[in-house]
Amino acid sequence: MVLAIDAGNSKTDVACVGTDGAVLASARGPGFQPPRVGVAAAVDTLASTVGEALAAARARGTPIDAAEHVSACLANADLPVEEAQLTAALHERGWGRTTQVLNDTFAVLRAGVDEPRGVAVVCGAGINCVGMLPDGRTARFPAIGKLSGDWGGGAGLADEALWFAARAEDGRGEPTALARTLPAHFGLDSMYALIEALHLGRIAAVRKHELTPLLFAAGADGDPVARGLVRRLAEEVVAMAAVALGRLDLLDEEAPLVLGGSVLAARHPQLDADLAELLAVKAPKAVVRVVTAAPVLGAALLGLDHVAAPPEAHRTLRARYGG
Repeated sequence: MVLAIDAGNSKTDVACVGTDGAVLASARGPGFQPPRVGVAAAVDTLASTVGEALAAARARGTPIDAAEHVSACLANADLPVEEAQLTAALHERGWGRTTQVLNDTFAVLRAGVDEPRGVAVVCGAGINCVGMLPDGRTARFPAIGKLSGDWGGGAGLADEALWFAARAEDGRGEPTALARTLPAHFGLDSMYALIEALHLGRIAAVRKHELTPLLFAAGADGDPVARGLVRRLAEEVVAMAAVALGRLDLLDEEAPLVLGGSVLAARHPQLDADLAELLAVKAPKAVVRVVTAAPVLGAALLGLDHVAAPPEAHRTLRARYGG
């Protein structure tokens, strides 16, 4: 059996998968946030969800002492040193004979390709890009925010929208419909009122993510500021993808470019059009695929790769998750 784990910031999915690709049991639990609670506490939370999945598998008649392999794709495992630390922490739990931890973007990539070959860009709350080849080579970025040169993601777009809207209202910046639509979303009549509410905590900061769809709607209506931000996001996605493809020597041949995460999977028309235009110049041979299947599929496929499961097992697993 392969124990597959996909742990994001907000939720964790665990699947017990037979080497024939059959899903024996699964469980869902809370998010994985070691930067906030510490590695030990985060792994304790993860252990609870893993325990539920293993108990469910045993209840259905699967005799499990330990999995053959644990394939864990985790949020906040942004650097190789963090992956190594988390690999050791999970392996100590005795869930499997072998354990591998990768950043959760690798799960999205593997879910979108038929073999471990290609590049993925994920744009959800944040933005990240990874690539891999069958020989084990990878391409990646630190992806820890502005410190590592990142721009974009739903949270970043919301902050940019607020910045431009605030300056539009007080006269420092160019006009934009965002100065009206952002506060209106919260039942407020001005950006000043929205700034005050966010600053004083009357509106929780986590609710800023609700503003990202308003940015895309304003862009679709022709607002120049919003359209400029959507264009900037497309440029960032293509820049990351082209660099990763180049590092893996895939720019000159057809190779999958997997797009995932809530922002890219939403298929905003302007963003899709801008991506197609820019890719035609920077990576014309990239074959774009948008993935909406649960990322735990990718973690499980990576596990099946590790145990050299037959192709039929991969097909069975994909059919289970609609991937």
